[in-house]
Amino acid sequence: MAGSPYASALGRFKALQPEFLRAEAYPLLVRAKDLSEVLKLLEPTPYGPEIAAAGATYQGTAMLEVAINRLLVHRLRLLLESASFAGKPLIEAYLRRWDIENISLILSAKSEGRSISETETSLVSSREIPAGLFAGSMGLDDFRALLALPNTEAVVTQLVRYGYGGTLLPLLDAYSKTHDIFPLLTALQREYYEKVLEQAKFFQGDEWVIREYLRSEIDLKNVLLLLKGKAASVPVEVVLDRFLPGGELGRERVADLYNVRDIPELVGQLEGAFPALRDGLPGYAGNQSLVPFETAATRARTIREMTRLRSFPLSSSILFTYLLLAENERANLRKIVYGKMYGVGTEELERSLILPQN
Repeated sequence: MAGSPYASALGRFKALQPEFLRAEAYPLLVRAKDLSEVLKLLEPTPYGPEIAAAGATYQGTAMLEVAINRLLVHRLRLLLESASFAGKPLIEAYLRRWDIENISLILSAKSEGRSISETETSLVSSREIPAGLFAGSMGLDDFRALLALPNTEAVVTQLVRYGYGGTLLPLLDAYSKTHDIFPLLTALQREYYEKVLEQAKFFQGDEWVIREYLRSEIDLKNVLLLLKGKAASVPVEVVLDRFLPGGELGRERVADLYNVRDIPELVGQLEGAFPALRDGLPGYAGNQSLVPFETAATRARTIREMTRLRSFPLSSSILFTYLLLAENERANLRKIVYGKMYGVGTEELERSLILPQN
């Protein structure tokens, strides 16, 4: 194990761990009276320089969104630089999710008629460099060019030059008739997971941990799909059309699981494999919101995967441990920022966070 290519990465990431916000920082952020106080609390942290840089162009929520995304991209670049030669293709494949997120954001914005300025601040980028650039082929100017196009059809056509034509073009006629954006977004997600799972093959002996990490993420997305579909009374055929393959939860089980009267019965069907869902039932009973289920399931997955990843430190798992910490911190901060923006109560906001295990 002394000759592991990840021995130096382990030391490097251990040294960087203190840069992540500690659990005790979040109650202060949640109880801040407004976004200005949130800014002040974040200024002494690694977010300070990014906030200062973003403040030259943006204000308020947009400034915080840009700063949070920029630091994430900085961390992702560090991660990719630290990957071994053998592990780099897997990390590159994983990081394509941020190009997919940006593309999905643009497609949704065009479908809903949102403005360019409103959408651009949400792109995951850092000082003109999008997160996926290190692993993909699209720069921020490319995303801006897509935003400037008149409609969704034009965006899809332009995406052919970036390798997404085979995925999206066959769906364009149906979209033109229905204006349903979800088949396009689902197709991008399916292609992404297919390619990243393909990279997580067994050639060094530790990739099974990463495959389980990815499969658990797919399962989480599918469980939330079932819950949202049932809450909206969506036909099972539509749910199946949006189902992502590759997880433990098989597509063949969906019809039986979905054949229930309501959300509590569906949770009862799912809790054998996803026991954390039952923790969301009290919150759902109060206001019929699905957020408690998402929070409970995401928290359980995060804790489980973090424990498993940390059990294999001298492997690519150390990189994914860092990834999980970075992504969870971004998710927590965005919940706080938008919670303040929309007046979410302190207790509800605290319950929604997944605190790091210091």
